[in-house]
Amino acid sequence: MTIGVEEEFFAVDPGTRSLLTDTRPLLESAYAKQVDHANPSYSEELRPCMVESRTGICRDLNEVRADLRDLRGNLVQAAGETGSWIASAGSFPLADWRTQGFTPKPRFEHIAKTYTRLAEEHVICACHVHVGVEDRDTAIQVIDRVRPWLPVLSALSSSSPFWMGGDTGYASYRSMIWERWPMAGTPPTFRSFDQYKKSVKLLIDTGASADAGQIFWDVRPGTRYETVEFRIADSCATIDETIVQAGLSRALVQECLNELSRGDPSPDIRTELLRAAKWRSARFGLTDSLLNPISAELVPAHSLVDQLFTYVRSPLEEAGDWDEMTKLVERTKCLGSSAERQRRVFSTTNRLADVVDLLVRETATL
Repeated sequence: MTIGVEEEFFAVDPGTRSLLTDTRPLLESAYAKQVDHANPSYSEELRPCMVESRTGICRDLNEVRADLRDLRGNLVQAAGETGSWIASAGSFPLADWRTQGFTPKPRFEHIAKTYTRLAEEHVICACHVHVGVEDRDTAIQVIDRVRPWLPVLSALSSSSPFWMGGDTGYASYRSMIWERWPMAGTPPTFRSFDQYKKSVKLLIDTGASADAGQIFWDVRPGTRYETVEFRIADSCATIDETIVQAGLSRALVQECLNELSRGDPSPDIRTELLRAAKWRSARFGLTDSLLNPISAELVPAHSLVDQLFTYVRSPLEEAGDWDEMTKLVERTKCLGSSAERQRRVFSTTNRLADVVDLLVRETATL
C-alpha cells in the first residue's frame, strides 16, 4: 500500500521573525537541488509566504522518512542560501495576513476574488497524507469509515495555538479557520463515488467550489490518483510527527479495507457528534478529554489515542510499524504536541519570537 506526503511550510525573515512576502528565490534554490527536474517536488501556495513539498510515491515509512529528510534538508539549505528560514506549523505566531498578497496564479486569484476575507485570512499550513487504494469507489467506502478517527489525528498534529500575535486558546486554530469554508470540514457519507461526484457537482454548480480540486474536506478521494487523501493534520514541526500521521493514516485505510473484506457494517455516526469531536480536538489537542463519536463519550485524550492504536494494531504489526509508531506517539505524549511545546516556551519567555525560533529549530532537525 503506497503512501505520499505533502508538507506546507512558512518562509521567515530571520531579522524580524515575520513572514516573507516573496518565496521565489527560495523555491528557485530548492528546485536547483532536485535530482529530477522534470517533476518538481516544491511548489508555491496561495499566499507568497508559503511553500509546499511533495514526497514521491513511497512503499513504506522508511521511504517516507528518507524523502521528508531530503525535502526538508533541501529547503533548509535553500533558505540559508537566500537569507531566510523555514518553519513548519499549522499557524505562524507572528503572522499578519494583512501584509500578505496572493501568489499571482489564475487559480489563486480566483480563490481570492471568490472567498475574499476567508482567503485573505488563510495564512495556515497543513500536512496531507495520500494512501493508495484500488479505485475511487473503494476510497469512498474507506472515507465513510475513517471519519470517527480524524479528530485523533488532528490532536496529535496540533501546532497552531497562536494567531495574529496572540494565543487563541486552541491547540489547532488552523482547523477552525478551515471550518468556515463552504467545501471544507468533516465530509458527509457517500456510499459510492457516483454519489460523491454528484455532491461535488452540486457544490460547483452553486458556486461554492470551482472544481473537484477545490473540495477541501478533511478526508477525500485523491483528485489525480486512486488514493484516500487525509487533510486533517496541521503541518507538523518535526519529521517524527509527520511520520506518525503517515503511519496512522495508512493503518486506518488498511483496517477499513479489512472491515470491508469481512463485511463489517460501516458505523452510523451523527454529523453533529463528528463536528463536536473535531471541535474538542482543535480546542484541547492532547491536554483534555476528547469526544469518541462512536461511543458518544468524553475520553481522556491519551486514552483515545490508545483506542486508535488498538483499532489499527493489526495493520501496524503486519507492516512492521508497530514498535516505531508506539515509540513516536509515546514521545509525543511525554513531550506534548507542538502546540503544548510552543506554549511552554512562551510561558517561560513571554516572547513569540522565541516560539518562532523553536519552530525553526524543530523544522530543521532532520
